[in-house]
Amino acid sequence: MEGIWINRYRKQLVKSISGPFLETIIRYMKRQDLISAEEVNQIQELSTLSDKVKTVIDVLAGKGNTASESLQTFIETTNSQLYLSITIYEPMVQKHIEVLQSKFGSGNDISAMCEKPFLERLTNLLLIDGLTDIQQKEHDVMQTEATRGLKNSLRHTPLERLFLPLSKVNIPPRISVTVGVAGIGKSTLVKLLLYKWLKGELYRDVTFILPFMFRELNSFERISAEKLLKLTFPHITETNHILNGTAKVVLIFDGLDEFKYPLEFSNSQICTDPKKDIQIDNLITNIIRGTIFSQATVWITSRPTAASQIPAGLVDRMTELRGFGELEIKDFLETLFEERTMAMQVFLCIKAHKSLYIMCSVPSFCLMIGLSLAYYLRISNDGVKTGNFPRTMTEIYTYFFKMILNGDWQEKEQDALKIEQTFSNNKKLIINLSKLAFYGLIKRKFVFYEQDMKAYGIDLTSLQGSLCTGIFSKDDSNICTVYYFTHITIQEYLAAIYYYTAAKRAIFDLFTDSAMSWPKIGFHNHFKNAISKSLQSEDGHLDVFVRFLSGLLSPEVNGLLQGLLLTKDEQNSYRASVMHHLQCCLNTDYIISSRTVNIMHCLHELQHTEIAKGVADALRTGSLAGRLTPINCSALAYLLQVSEECMEETNLSNCLSYNIFKSLLPRLLYCHNLRLENNQFNDNVMDLLGSLLSAKDCQIKKISLAENLIGNKGAKAIAQSLMVNRTLAALDLRSNSIGPKGAKALANALKINQGLVSLNLQNNFVAEDGAKFTAETLHVNRKLTVLNLQKNSIGHEGAKRIASALKHNGILKELILSSNCVGDIGATAIAEALKVNRSLTTLNLQSNSISNNGATALTAALKLNEGLINLNLRENSIGLNGAMEIANALRVNKVLRSLDLTANLLHDEGTAAIASAIRENQTLTSLHLQWNFISSDAAKALAQALQSNHSITSLDLQENSIGDEGIIALSAALKNNSVLTSL
Repeated sequence: MEGIWINRYRKQLVKSISGPFLETIIRYMKRQDLISAEEVNQIQELSTLSDKVKTVIDVLAGKGNTASESLQTFIETTNSQLYLSITIYEPMVQKHIEVLQSKFGSGNDISAMCEKPFLERLTNLLLIDGLTDIQQKEHDVMQTEATRGLKNSLRHTPLERLFLPLSKVNIPPRISVTVGVAGIGKSTLVKLLLYKWLKGELYRDVTFILPFMFRELNSFERISAEKLLKLTFPHITETNHILNGTAKVVLIFDGLDEFKYPLEFSNSQICTDPKKDIQIDNLITNIIRGTIFSQATVWITSRPTAASQIPAGLVDRMTELRGFGELEIKDFLETLFEERTMAMQVFLCIKAHKSLYIMCSVPSFCLMIGLSLAYYLRISNDGVKTGNFPRTMTEIYTYFFKMILNGDWQEKEQDALKIEQTFSNNKKLIINLSKLAFYGLIKRKFVFYEQDMKAYGIDLTSLQGSLCTGIFSKDDSNICTVYYFTHITIQEYLAAIYYYTAAKRAIFDLFTDSAMSWPKIGFHNHFKNAISKSLQSEDGHLDVFVRFLSGLLSPEVNGLLQGLLLTKDEQNSYRASVMHHLQCCLNTDYIISSRTVNIMHCLHELQHTEIAKGVADALRTGSLAGRLTPINCSALAYLLQVSEECMEETNLSNCLSYNIFKSLLPRLLYCHNLRLENNQFNDNVMDLLGSLLSAKDCQIKKISLAENLIGNKGAKAIAQSLMVNRTLAALDLRSNSIGPKGAKALANALKINQGLVSLNLQNNFVAEDGAKFTAETLHVNRKLTVLNLQKNSIGHEGAKRIASALKHNGILKELILSSNCVGDIGATAIAEALKVNRSLTTLNLQSNSISNNGATALTAALKLNEGLINLNLRENSIGLNGAMEIANALRVNKVLRSLDLTANLLHDEGTAAIASAIRENQTLTSLHLQWNFISSDAAKALAQALQSNHSITSLDLQENSIGDEGIIALSAALKNNSVLTSL
C-alpha cells in the first residue's frame, strides 16, 4: 500500500526539499533500510534535483504508510519549517490560491492582460528617493501636465526584485511604497504580481501574499489585526503563524488615497498586541511602524498626495510607476481598436495636440481620449476633413459621455433619438450620480457605500448596463460592497455638470450641502464662488472641476449637450462675464501658483486663447521685454507647461525680475533650453537657480546666463547644484564677474559632475588662478568637450597650466583661449601639448600677441598632430617667417580643415608661401586671409593654387589690395576650379 502522506504532499515535497536536505533524507532511508545501494546509485546519476527528489519519493511511497509516517516524523524533527509548510500551510495555501484566483479574475484573464506589450512597463519600476513638491501638493492631472508625463529616474528595479535587497550589502525592505497618479496602473500592477506569484514565477519562498484594499478597510472603525485577517481571508484558519512571523508573508495595501481616515503617525496609539481591537487608522500606522506584523513585508500603493502622509523615515523603498511612451500609446490604441486605420487616425490626432499627448501617458486617460476621438471620427466626417478635432478636456469628456449614452463608439449616430432616449430613460439616475459626484468631490470622497447611494436617491438596481459600467463601478468582497467612478476625472466632469445645472436656479451656496447659507443668486455668483473655492485650495483638488465648469460654457460643448443637459446657446448670457472674472483673477499681482495657471486652463476650456497666443508670439519673436504684466506672467507660466515650442527653447532674456523669476521657478523645471540673458541677475537669483538645477525632476539641458551680474557667490551656488544635477549639458556664463573664486567653485564641481559637456566662461575675470583651477579639473573630468575662456586675462602662465592638462585629457574637443595675452610662451606650451593630444579638434588663439616664434612652435606641432581640424590664429603678429612655417606644416598635415590667419601681417611673400603649400595640401577646406596687406601678386599666386587645389571650398580675402589684376587672375582660376563655393 502506498504512503498516503507522501502522495498527498508529493508536489510540495518536490518544490521544498533542497539538495543538502535530500542527502540527509537518503542517509536516513539507508539507515532504516528503506532504500538499497543500487537505488541510491540510480538517484545520484540523475541530472536535476527535482528528478532526484521525485525518485526518492516514489521509492518511499512504495514502502507503505509505516515508512511514510517514519519520514514524516524525521522531517518534523529535522526541518520544522518544511514540516509546517507541508502539514499546516499547504491546505491553506491551496485554498488561498483558489480564493485569489476567483477574486482577481481567472488565470486566463490575468494571463491575457499580462501579455499586452504596453504593460511591460509595469515590470520595471522607477526607484525614487522621495516625493517632489508637485507630487505632494498637486492634483494628478496637474502633476501629469507639469511633468509632461516624463520620468527622470535613471534607476529601475524589476518587479521580481521589489522585495529583495538592491545589493549584497543591503537588507530587504520591510516597507515598500509604490506611487503613481490615478489610472497609471497601480491596481493592475498588484494583480500582475499576484498572478506571477500564483504561477510560481516569483517570490516562491513567500508562503502567503495577503492583498487588502483600503476602500474596503473604510468599513471598519475598530478592529484587531487577527480579526481583519480572519474577516478578509476566512479560509486561513491558523493565523498565529502569520501574525508571529513563522510563515513568510507579504501584505499588500492597495489604494491609500481611497482610505477615508488620515494617517496621523504623531498622534497614533502604539500597539503590539495583534488580538487587540484598535482604531483602523491606528492599526495601519502600527503595521507600517512594525509593532504589528513585524516580520511581514508590507507593500503600499497610493497616489502621490496620499503617500506623503507616511514619514519618509519609515519607508525603506519608494518606487514610481512610469506612464506610456510613444510606442506604448500606439500599442495600446492598436489593442483598443481592431481596425488598424482607426488606431492610426486616433494616434495622429493625439500626437498633433501636445496637451492630449501628455495626458495619454496615463493609461486611463489614453483609454478615454482614444475612445472619445474614435467616436468623434465615426460621427463627424466634416471634422476629419477640416482637422477640427476636439482639443479641450471638456470636449473630450463630452464625447466620451455621449458615446456612453450611444452605447458603443463603433455605432454611427444615425440620429439623436437613441442618445436622447437613453438620456430620457436615465435622466434621474444621471442627475443623482452627478450630485453624488459633486458632494463627494467637495468632501474629498471618491469611494461610496450603500448608505451613500441611498442618501442621493440612487436605486442600486438601476446600476446596470453600459451607461453605468462606462462611468461607474462596483466591487463586492467578504467585507463590503463599494462603488466608485471609473476615474476621478469622470467624477469631476459629472460634478461640474451638476453644479452648472444647479447654479442656474440655486438660492444658497451649493458648497455647504445644507439648506441654509448666505444667499447666492444667479449663475455668475455661483461660478465666482466655485473659482474662489478652487483658488483657496492648497492641493488643487477643485482645479479640474472648475476647468470642466468653464468648458461647459464653450459653444462647442453647448452644441454637443444641447437638448440633454444644456439649452441651446444658453452659454451666451454667461460667457462674457465669466471670461472677465477669470481674467480679473489673473490681474492681481506677479505671484504665480498652480492655481493661477489653472485659471489659464479654464480660459482655454472656455475657448478664450487670445492672451496665451499673444505671449506665445512674443516668446517666438523675442519681444517679451516690457510686456510681462501679471496676466501675461500667468499666461507665460501656462505656456511653459503646455507648449512644446516653449519646452524646447524658452527665451526669457531681458524681461525678468527677481520676483517674477521666483514665481516662475517651478514652471522652468521641464524646459530643455533656457535663455536668461541680460536680466541683471545677481548672486541672490543664483541661489534660486541653484535650487532649480538641484531638483530631482529638473529636465534643463542648456542654460544661458550671459550678460548678467553674477559674481563668485552666484557661481558657487551654481557649482553646488552641478554636484547633484544630472541633466545639464551646456552652461553659458559669458560676460559676468565670477572671478578666480567662482572659477574655482565651478572647477571643483566639475570634478564630480558627469553631465556638463559645454562650459562658457568668456569675459569673467577668471585670470591666471582661475585658469589654474580649471586646468586641474581637466586632469580628472571625463565629460567636458567644449571650454570657452575667451577674454579672461589668463596670460602665458594660465595657458601653460591648460596646456599641461591637455597632455592628459583625452575628452576636450573645443578650446577657446582668444584675447588672453598668452603670447609666444603660452602658444609654445600649447604646441607641445598638441604633439601628444589626440582629442582636441578646435583651437581658438585669436588676439593673443603670438609672433613668429609662437607660430613656429604651433606649426611644428601641426606636423605631428592628427586631431586638430579648426585652428584660429587671427589678429596675431605671425609675419613672414611664421607664414613660411605654416606653409611647411600644411604640406605635411593631413587633418586640418579650417585655418584663420586674418590680420597677421603676412604680406605678399607670406601669402605666396601659403598659396604654394595649398597646391599640395588637399584637406584644407576653409582659408581666411583678410586684412593681410595682400596685393595682386599674392592674389595671382592664390589663383594658380586654386587651379590645382580640389579641397578648398571657402576663401576669404576681404580688406586687402588685390586690385583688378588680382580679380582677373582669380576669375580665370574659377573657370577651372569646380570646388570653391564661397569667395
